[in-house]
Amino acid sequence: MIQWSEGGQICSARWHSENGIAPHKKIQIADDTLTADIAYRLACEGTAILYQGDFQNARQLLQALVRRVDKPSKKSTRVDRVAKEKTKSPLDIFNLHRLAQSQRARILGMVLIPINADHSISLRRAPDVAIACFEAYGDQAEPYVISLRELLGVISAHEWRKKGVPVLVRDDEEIRIHPHYGVFSPIRGEYIELVLKAPLPAAIEKSSIAFDIGVGTAVLSVVLAIRDIQKIIATDQDDRAIACAKENIARLGLSSQIEILKTNLFPAEKAALIVCNPPWLPARPSSSLEHAVYDPESQMLKGFLSKLKDHLLPGGEGWLILSDLAEHLGLRTRAELLSWIKDAGLKVIARLDTKPQHQKVFDKTNALHGARSKEVTSLWRLAAN
Repeated sequence: MIQWSEGGQICSARWHSENGIAPHKKIQIADDTLTADIAYRLACEGTAILYQGDFQNARQLLQALVRRVDKPSKKSTRVDRVAKEKTKSPLDIFNLHRLAQSQRARILGMVLIPINADHSISLRRAPDVAIACFEAYGDQAEPYVISLRELLGVISAHEWRKKGVPVLVRDDEEIRIHPHYGVFSPIRGEYIELVLKAPLPAAIEKSSIAFDIGVGTAVLSVVLAIRDIQKIIATDQDDRAIACAKENIARLGLSSQIEILKTNLFPAEKAALIVCNPPWLPARPSSSLEHAVYDPESQMLKGFLSKLKDHLLPGGEGWLILSDLAEHLGLRTRAELLSWIKDAGLKVIARLDTKPQHQKVFDKTNALHGARSKEVTSLWRLAAN
């Protein structure tokens, strides 16, 4: 619960944060008279702002805070900043980037919005967000408060879920995947192309069964189904991912071909092909929403490799889909990855590489541009040694 003072009375409401932000201790009521400069000072000092004015004005206030947070410091010129960056290691740059992102998120998360139990908003000119909030939070028994920044993310996720993400074309028909809130969206299509092009193992002809480890939206299961693999067992531990995968599979009429199983990594059976696209960066996620990006100490990657051999049929293959961004950031070395593969009793049959084409690769203002410009996404074809 969070508490604030209003009209001489102590008020309270349930606090909700998908990013794991603790309930704010200092809260100030605000309306349309609050200036952006004062709001920025309050946010930097750790005072949250519970907005009770016009919803669209609240959005404009948040945009003003974004401009202030992202404004370069006057204390250093661009030349100074570039010179400093050259003296830092890639790992230092990554850690400083994450720290800056965390501080940015903390400040921008200080604008709060009250929401009714039915997911409606009582502020003037507030949009109808009931469906979007229900998709993210489910039924609620009482009013709650969230940050406006999180609410805008929920609205954006609802739009992506509604219209879907185009992933490939089959028989002149565009296939779309509809990601749910909190489930990693398959907007980076280069790894999908790798799974489409990689030659299937010969063992598929004898036993047409594959596993998709960490199913997420089910995009890779769909690709395997399109490649005419008869039975696919897809696993995940996250309830949101499982619900999302089931909906996408049903939407595409593939429920008889793809089975979803809630378990850690592998099902009990063996398969001719086992595909895994683990989180690419071995770092600690700051929230549950980051688990698809960050894999602390490469736990999922190591777990997949260490047990892969035990679940492969004779002549079967494991396909590991992995970016080398972690190597360019100093988070993991290629030698470490190869040693984990060898220690698991596996060998590399082949590796298919591709260069990412997403926007951050070409954004020279991005703090991680140096590493991203060198990034290669690979499909490692592994087999029992």
